[in-house]
Amino acid sequence: MSVDWTSRYSRRLEWMTTSIIREILKSAQSPDVISMSGGWPDASLFPVDKLGELANYVMEEQPAASLQYGVTDGYIGLRQQLVDFSRENGIHAGVNNIAITSGTQQTLDLAGRLFLDEGDVVIVESPTFLGALQAFKAYGCKFAPVPVDDEGMCIDELETALKETKASFIYAIPNFQNPTGVTMSLERRKKVVELADKYGVPILEDDPYGLLRFDGEFLPSLFELDAALHPENAVASEHVTGNVIYASSFSKILAPGLRISWLVAPPSVKEQFIMAKQGADVQSNALAQAIASEFLRLGYMPDQLDRIREHYLVRCNAMCDAVDEILGDIVTYVRPEGGLFLWLELNCCLDTIELLKIAAKENVAFVPGGPFYTVPGVGKNTLRLSFATMDPDMIYEGIRRLRKAIDACSE
Repeated sequence: MSVDWTSRYSRRLEWMTTSIIREILKSAQSPDVISMSGGWPDASLFPVDKLGELANYVMEEQPAASLQYGVTDGYIGLRQQLVDFSRENGIHAGVNNIAITSGTQQTLDLAGRLFLDEGDVVIVESPTFLGALQAFKAYGCKFAPVPVDDEGMCIDELETALKETKASFIYAIPNFQNPTGVTMSLERRKKVVELADKYGVPILEDDPYGLLRFDGEFLPSLFELDAALHPENAVASEHVTGNVIYASSFSKILAPGLRISWLVAPPSVKEQFIMAKQGADVQSNALAQAIASEFLRLGYMPDQLDRIREHYLVRCNAMCDAVDEILGDIVTYVRPEGGLFLWLELNCCLDTIELLKIAAKENVAFVPGGPFYTVPGVGKNTLRLSFATMDPDMIYEGIRRLRKAIDACSE
């Protein structure tokens, strides 16, 4: 008798969804399409020569560390380098705070395993990163969306959500948020940390873009502000405890194919992440960890970051200038200070999912904004553009094609 596979799936499958955006964008794979949709870095920025040299070096000089099984926490050399790297960027934590994960998406999934039971509530920015919504939905949670304006998460609505729900945690992307590109202001950051402390709710701070700042002043992380709120939680510089779990990645600053990210958490919480990770993949890629460790140890990262920031500044300016010239009468947006994205709100009632179908005929692609919201029907007139992978001339042509599609859709 053949197996009836549909009767075998767990209930969890009911809560899981494929990426609507990825399905929509399958039609945008033609080489003739100018795609402003991808949330990935420009491959020309990958330090290919250095990574190749380091791969050869670690396999010759550190074969056991780079090719053998290792501890689930992560390669100790990389975690030690990340202690220094994090402190240079305002996060004072010890090696006992740090765990390596296989991309931030794994960190999000592990957070769901640890903190979410069916029916639990996660407070999220609205809109927010679709990958986080997918990760958390798999555990049967509900969402309490908090609107985002040009300074980030709206504080009054956040406090209302904290009062009215027994939230498991707050999920926030303070720097150049995906999808809006908005940076949370310093005042808002302080209030978010204070409210989390007041209501005893942890924060999961997702920061894959923070080092991609090409304009304005660097702002302290939520992790750093939380540590300042309770300095007594630092234990002889060996580790720190507090209300914030910080997550970051090498995907946007080195290469996403390495699949190396890290989290910073109180040691007792980190150990729970390690236990959950042991059931997922035992350890992250040892060779990639060793390469990343050497990249940091040899001091290559500052030049790499300078190169990335200069590159994205030029492209961001090109996209903003093109939008101002070609779309300025029909959209509003917040100019990003870093990251990869520009978020547009159309000053009309066009559904951008329908607009994408018209745009495909004009050989241009973007990401409709609706799927980034947790409430169906919200954000239908919004869209996300990425300036990361195109030169200025292509960006201009892409925006010109987008205007043509909008005009055709409005007729």
